Amino acid sequence: MPNLRATFAACLAIAGFAPALVLAQQVGRDTATLAPVTVTGGRITTPLFKTPLAVTQLQKSEWAGKSGYAISDALSLVPGVLAQSRYGSGDVRLTIRGFGSRGAGDRSNSGTSRGVRVLLNGIPETEPDGRTSFDALDLATVSRIEVVRSNASALWGNAAGGVVNFTTVPDFTHDFLSPTLQYGTFGLKRASLGTGMLVGQGKLYATAVSTTFDGWRTNSQGDRTLLDGGVVTPIDKNTDFAAYLTMTRNRFNVPGPLSMAQVDADPQQANATYLSRRERRDNVVGRLGLTLDHRFAGDQGISAMLFMTPKYLQRSERGTYRDFNRYHLGGNAVYRTATDFGDGMKGTLSIGTDVAYQDGAILFYGLSAAGTRASNLTDNKREGANNFGLFLNQDVDLGAKWSASLGARYDAITYTYTSNVTLKLNTTKGFTGVTPKIGLNYRFSSTHSLYASIGGGVEVPAGNETDPSSAFGQDTVTNINPLLEPVRSFTYEVGTRQVLALGHGFFKSVTYDAAAFWTNVTNEIVPYRGGRFYFTAGQARRSGAELGATIQAEGGWSLATALTFMSAKYTSYVVDSVHYGKPGKMADYSGKNVVGIPSVLTNATLGWAPQALNGLRVQLGLQHTSDYTVDDANSVNVPAATVFNVGLVSERPWVLGDGKLGLRSSFTVQNATDKRFIGSAFLNPDVVGGIPVAFEPGLPRQFVLSFTLERLH
Repeated sequence: MPNLRATFAACLAIAGFAPALVLAQQVGRDTATLAPVTVTGGRITTPLFKTPLAVTQLQKSEWAGKSGYAISDALSLVPGVLAQSRYGSGDVRLTIRGFGSRGAGDRSNSGTSRGVRVLLNGIPETEPDGRTSFDALDLATVSRIEVVRSNASALWGNAAGGVVNFTTVPDFTHDFLSPTLQYGTFGLKRASLGTGMLVGQGKLYATAVSTTFDGWRTNSQGDRTLLDGGVVTPIDKNTDFAAYLTMTRNRFNVPGPLSMAQVDADPQQANATYLSRRERRDNVVGRLGLTLDHRFAGDQGISAMLFMTPKYLQRSERGTYRDFNRYHLGGNAVYRTATDFGDGMKGTLSIGTDVAYQDGAILFYGLSAAGTRASNLTDNKREGANNFGLFLNQDVDLGAKWSASLGARYDAITYTYTSNVTLKLNTTKGFTGVTPKIGLNYRFSSTHSLYASIGGGVEVPAGNETDPSSAFGQDTVTNINPLLEPVRSFTYEVGTRQVLALGHGFFKSVTYDAAAFWTNVTNEIVPYRGGRFYFTAGQARRSGAELGATIQAEGGWSLATALTFMSAKYTSYVVDSVHYGKPGKMADYSGKNVVGIPSVLTNATLGWAPQALNGLRVQLGLQHTSDYTVDDANSVNVPAATVFNVGLVSERPWVLGDGKLGLRSSFTVQNATDKRFIGSAFLNPDVVGGIPVAFEPGLPRQFVLSFTLERLH
């Protein structure tokens, strides 16, 4: 891998020295003075410049002007992240450094992701088996996002190849009531109402959102209604309490994949089979979460969290109609104690445990010719998943410059599958594992650090991925695929981050974050037939380099970029080729590219907000995704695509009437050049008549207009 290693070195050199070279002619260069910035997605609250992990933090203003229907609108400027809106709605494929790349295709993959742990106000949206649905995630309710791009299994456990924490608590210092209206092409209509109130030393807040989308492709319409709110308050000077409530109904249709010939002929059409079945999801989800943090005397503390998430899910899928009644509940407790070792050495020891459980009945019915539920009950199953984790983490300051972090976690995950119709299929299977981590951080200054880390990862097959293949008659033997094992990974990472504030000249400030990583993966889970069943590849290797940078300049100019270069290959992968019509033979895909992972991602936003525009910002965005393979043989590829977005966004409100109200607005054109591109693709897709059916066309040019009314003080 000499070329890739050279790329690593080049990216780190650029990140470390290019800002200095570019700004060498400037005089009065200063270190930035910032309010303290902390990281919470790494599980242990730590100052950003003491964190030996790749972390990106986003504020609401960074996705202003976009539709906000899909979380991909916010995550596009995070290096290492591939967030694809599959056909313009909230159905997003989310990948961090290749983790989660298989989360597209059939078998309940619509509206869910794999391999990445997603939190809402620090409470898991990710289920015990590693699946995450996006029903309760709407950018209208989100105020901040934190993305941990490093392998974080040693702290978060299963499916933590990366961590995304969405915070819905708004940042306000006075009571407010703020409505927003948004309109866009393809029938996008969105209305939200946010409110907040100061209650003593605490905050009470709520946001209600209603979204409808007619869709561009046939059978791609959807609507979502969501209410998110909570209270965050101190109980006394040593104790903080928060309660969070979310309720949502999310309905969306699934147009399905097309062949490339169908895409070329009519990209708006739906897959004929999906259309005949009216393939769709209707999800009703609620969640109550409680958190408590108490600080004892003597630098000790304890935090605890409890949550309960009932779910009622209906779907038309693969020729059946399914009713789910599920409940997901759990909690955690973390004890912290600080120690002064002397000679400038201080440390914090954290010991914690997590418990999560999900269970519930699934009723399978036939599907009528009209795509509705038939009267015949074909199966009555329950799928139980239990996840228990215990972790230990020691952070140590090794003097004024150096700090270290050392930790490990034990996880035990158990599946229980019961059929009340076919009893012989009933079974239970457990997975266990220990994942270590170690990190070292050096601070050149309060806003410049260099870090290195080594971390393990574990990811069990998600519940629907454990279904056995019918190819060998396994589906008549057990409810759990006996050939699947947990994904185990080990990641080596180095990185640096810095904020520079400049006293004079054209450039005002430069912020950059660069990282290089090398991940070895055993038992990479690979979808077959578009995700109808899954096997594991022997070994794979992912390596890459990332650079995120933001430049603020005179005249209102700004530039934000996110660059990702990655290589992902199977190093050892032999599979029975019966799945490709050659029974009795073996296919060796060692050395082939891993499916679903582009080698290059480039995202940039150029902004201009001169004083003459009175608070308006003109912005031009670019998103480039290189081509990537969708089958093990590397014979079917998604073409590379470059999409441009333009917009006009008000950075501060226009004063209305007597000066008590202000109006913010935005107008954006997404995919401004009306580029035809593939939004996402099924991996190892179905082959019909010798032609792969894999491609989900992306949204063409879309206009979005929004207005927000707010009270001024």
